[in-house]
Amino acid sequence: MARISTHVLDIAKGKPAAGVAVELYFGGKLVDSAKTNAEGRTDAPLLSGEELAPGLYELVFHTGESSFFSDITIRFNVTKAGENYHVPLLLAPYGYSTYRGS
Repeated sequence: MARISTHVLDIAKGKPAAGVAVELYFGGKLVDSAKTNAEGRTDAPLLSGEELAPGLYELVFHTGESSFFSDITIRFNVTKAGENYHVPLLLAPYGYSTYRGS
């Protein structure tokens, strides 16, 4: 089943980042929101099934006011509706990285 999922890793601590609020947007509209659990993952995919339409999506990670990056937005294109899109966030005190996972 096609889905959009994510996880957050704190690479400075070498541990998952728990309690990070994540929002998923499509066409400028909020689709779903969740918080990361103790493993740095949301308990369920942010979007799955037939709802997954091709187009531009945004994941917004709210990392907190005490962080250098209080909100991180990652925009990505879903080109094939039947595929999985796993978009992790690797977080450090003064930087971040992402990639398309599996």
